[in-house]
Order: sequence, then C-alpha cells, then structure tokens
Amino acid sequence: MGTIKKVGFIGTGVMGKSMSRNLMQAGFELAVYTRTKAKAEELIDAGAVWHDTPASLAASVDAVITMVGYPSDVQEIYFGENGIIHHARPGTYVIDMTTAKPALAEEIHSEAKDKGIYALDAPVSGGDIGAQNGKLAIMVGGDADAFQAVLPVFEAMGENIILQGPAGFGQHTKLINQVTIASNMVGVCEAIAYAEHAGMDPSKVLQSITTGAAGSFSLSNLAPRMIKGDYDPGFYVKHFIKDMKLALEAANEMGMTTPGLELSLSLYERLAENGDEDLGTQALIKLFTKKA
Repeated sequence: MGTIKKVGFIGTGVMGKSMSRNLMQAGFELAVYTRTKAKAEELIDAGAVWHDTPASLAASVDAVITMVGYPSDVQEIYFGENGIIHHARPGTYVIDMTTAKPALAEEIHSEAKDKGIYALDAPVSGGDIGAQNGKLAIMVGGDADAFQAVLPVFEAMGENIILQGPAGFGQHTKLINQVTIASNMVGVCEAIAYAEHAGMDPSKVLQSITTGAAGSFSLSNLAPRMIKGDYDPGFYVKHFIKDMKLALEAANEMGMTTPGLELSLSLYERLAENGDEDLGTQALIKLFTKKA
C-alpha cells in the first residue's frame, strides 16, 4: 500500500469545503470536483486543481473522498459512466464520507475490491463547526490495512477516528448517531420553549443545564442559535430528514421500533413542508415558539 500524497475531493458544500481546506493545510495536494464549480472557487484560488468530471479526478489521485448529498448521488458518483470505480487506478483509496445506506457501502467495497481499489465508508459528525476546526468524529467501516493507510488523511479532518468494523459499519454508526440526535433535538426545542413560556431568559437557563446531565452538542452549540433566531445551515434540514429515513429503514429491516426517531422525523417533515428544508436543523425550534 502506497503513501497518499494527492487527494481528490468530490462535493465541496458546507462541510466539504472546510474539510478540503484542512487537507491542503496538512500538506496534501488537492484536486476537486463538484457539480457547481462556483462552490469550489475558494479552494481553487487556494491552489486546488479543478477537474470537470469525477472520472478525471479519480484517475489522477492516490485517494478520493466523496461528500455528496444523497445515496442516489453516491450511486452515480461511484458506479455511473464517469464514476470512480470505472476510472480510479488499482491501488487507489476511495472514501465515502456521505451518510448513506450501509448496504451501498458494502456494494462499493465489493466492486472496488474486484478492481484492486481499497474502499472505506467514513461518515462524520460534528457539523460545520467540527469541519472548520478539523475536529470531526469519523466513523469508519472497511479493512484494517486500508484504514491504517488512510489514517493521516482522516487526522487532517478529525480527532475521534474509529474503525468500527467491516464495510457498512461506519454508516451504521452514523445512523446510530442520527438516531441519538433526533430525539435530543426535540428535547432541546422543548426546553427552550418551556423557558420562554415561563418568562425566563433561555440563555441564562442554558448556563445551568449545559454542564449537567442534560448536556449535549445540540444543547451547547445549536440552542444558542435557536435563541438568536439564527437558522443558517451547519447541517441542512433536508439532509437530516434523509438520514432519519435511512435510519428508520435500517431499523425496520432489523425488526426494531424507534418511536423517538419516528416523532422527530414527523416534526422535521412538517418543518420542510413549511418551506424550511434548506435551513439548519436548529430551525426545528420554529415549531415550538413564535420566533419567525
């Protein structure tokens, strides 16, 4: 297994842009492709090499990272005519950091192996803040030797980096993460609404409850945004809905019930129906208070 010097990044959105910047700062040569080139201009100005197709990018680098929107995008990026599997050189590492179906991760791993390509599924948690600071949690599925080879790449983007098991286990871990967040977000919204209904200062309430047993990332980082009415996306409502549907589908396939997940999904779907799917997940508070 060779040393990774050139990294290709496909999907430079809210998260991908910061992750790409951190890779460049760590000394990796960066190549980029995204459907809307304007989203990559900042990285290109900083020295990243632009490619017009995923195929061209995949053929030119040691490792390819994908961070796209939906499982259908992952399917196209890997298996389409201009896809990674058909054009990456043998020995290339391909790392899907999109949250997608565990079964799709297994399929990518299997097809890649047949072509002499090393595949890992490595979704992340930590939102825009974690991406900017290079402190993402990275949950990995795949082979141990490929994981060790790619570890320096992961270390440029995150801190809590754990190989969970074979292909698909990274995706399962991320879905478990989203199941946890789903119910927690409802609780955070209810807490702020309760404080406001009681005539209290919710920011002051947070000072008391964030450091105790109620503490969570959402309470510390997203609740202040809720109070300010700041709904800029660190993570889109529409993408959280996608993740919750994937988790619900996986849970149903395993024969388990997830009432907290189902409640959160129904609330977020109502939020999206109100036209708020492109806001950040903290916009759920709009269903609980009179803030516009």
